[in-house]
Amino acid sequence: MPRTTTVECPGCPPLRALTFDALGLIKVIESRGDRGIPQVVERWGDPDASKCVLAVSMDDSKKDPLLAVARKSGVIEVLNPLNGEIDVSISNVGDAGTQPEDDAVVGLHLFKRQRLSGSCTLLACTTKGNASMRSIEVTSSTVDNASTCTSRTWKVSASGNILCSKVDGSENYALFGGKAVEVNLWDLEKCSKIWTAKPPPKNSLGIFTPTWFTSATFLTNNDHRKFVAGTNSHQVRLYDTSAQRRPVISFDFCETPIKAVTEDQDGHSIYIGNGSGDLASVDIRTGKLLGCFLGKCSGSIRSIAKHPELPVIGSCGLDSYLRLWDIKTRQLLSAVFLKQHLTNNVFDSNFTDREVTVQAQNVNEIQKENEMGTVPAKRKKASKEKQGKKKASKENDGSKRVKSKDKS
Repeated sequence: MPRTTTVECPGCPPLRALTFDALGLIKVIESRGDRGIPQVVERWGDPDASKCVLAVSMDDSKKDPLLAVARKSGVIEVLNPLNGEIDVSISNVGDAGTQPEDDAVVGLHLFKRQRLSGSCTLLACTTKGNASMRSIEVTSSTVDNASTCTSRTWKVSASGNILCSKVDGSENYALFGGKAVEVNLWDLEKCSKIWTAKPPPKNSLGIFTPTWFTSATFLTNNDHRKFVAGTNSHQVRLYDTSAQRRPVISFDFCETPIKAVTEDQDGHSIYIGNGSGDLASVDIRTGKLLGCFLGKCSGSIRSIAKHPELPVIGSCGLDSYLRLWDIKTRQLLSAVFLKQHLTNNVFDSNFTDREVTVQAQNVNEIQKENEMGTVPAKRKKASKEKQGKKKASKENDGSKRVKSKDKS
């Protein structure tokens, strides 16, 4: 029998998360109360392998939130993250006649800045390096009436395969990288490349590590010059475009490819997940491992999401579990089994506000019930032992009375 360990899950704070899987399903997980247990409350879509979710981007603003989803079939959908209704559905298949499977979408970003009601701007990048930026307007509530006002397309890479892309906090710059493609930084307003990384030198044995980037992220929202990239050769590299073209810091993490990298709001901590299910936090300033998260994942980690307000991160992958972790203690708060292989997960930062209103309504209802009066409590039945003692005492009283009559 395999060795197993029991991990106590204390529960999660109030939160709402959305997961995306290989069959195209979108599941909504909610946790209510101070130490609630996350549960699946909604499921959107029908299972279809051709609708596998490849990339996700969310604008969780309080007014008119949107969710963009790129599927394996080459379709990009813009949904309402509150009820799952599809607002816009456009095809990302090019005019060259290539199949969507051969040129799948690997990067998707929904712009938040200067977004008007009823319109949105999308940045999509495919495996072969075809990047496009579209401004979409919805004339009515129907999906078919979506119109693309402006569209810009350019080539990010002439050779190799793009595997990762990320847009900075100011939404003016984007980085791309992949197999046989060095990470490079682009100016989105001019659609021009402004920086390209240089591969590290050969090691002491004269062996050159081939270029193969799997994930990347910016350290802060305010500085686009510093970003972190993970490689297929289980390396994590920190780049600073203002210092040099080669990595400033490079270190190894375990022995399997890096699959997901996510930044923290403090600007120097990152979270790393690899192909063997290891999840850890690292201080990227020194490359020091802060600690691994307790509770081994049994499958490759494909997505790590940091909650915008709570000290919680969510990880998901091929073991079909959504795991929620406390970043301070690095302990597992809860795990939800979702049946399918998971590809992405995101948090809804505005769920706490809605939860507070629901709790306030519940408190008012309880106060009204108390004002109307309390329900009288039922009298408990006496236990068998007490009933037996009462019977014995009655028999003793009866025997004493009989003896007193005989004496008289």
